[in-house]
Amino acid sequence: QVQLVESGGGLVQAGGSLRLSCAPSGRTFGISTATMAWFRQAPGKERAFVAGINKSGSSSTGLTFYSDSVKGRFTISRDNAKNTVSLQMNSLQSEDTAVYYCAASRQYNARISTDYLYWGQGTQVTVSS
Repeated sequence: QVQLVESGGGLVQAGGSLRLSCAPSGRTFGISTATMAWFRQAPGKERAFVAGINKSGSSSTGLTFYSDSVKGRFTISRDNAKNTVSLQMNSLQSEDTAVYYCAASRQYNARISTDYLYWGQGTQVTVSS
């Protein structure tokens, strides 16, 4: 069973930055073999896609993809040597307050939660205004 473990959440003022990280635990799982993504869920709302980075192997699709609400402010990246995926969040706003989840999928450009097989437990991000 693959478990994903998130870290880096916390409390930050509006306009500030945070960096989230995600790494697999349990059985060996290479993140370069999966499309990795971050989702978030605010109180009373459904889980929503934030950012994704495609797995290696396709030259016909872009590497990263974002929701419109975070494009230009958030950056997803992958370190294959460390087997981690990160989400750099800049210019944070109160609307970004949510629990952030890391997830892994076998599909390219997957944006819906049901396309993702493995999930982390989530890390809280709170932006104070």
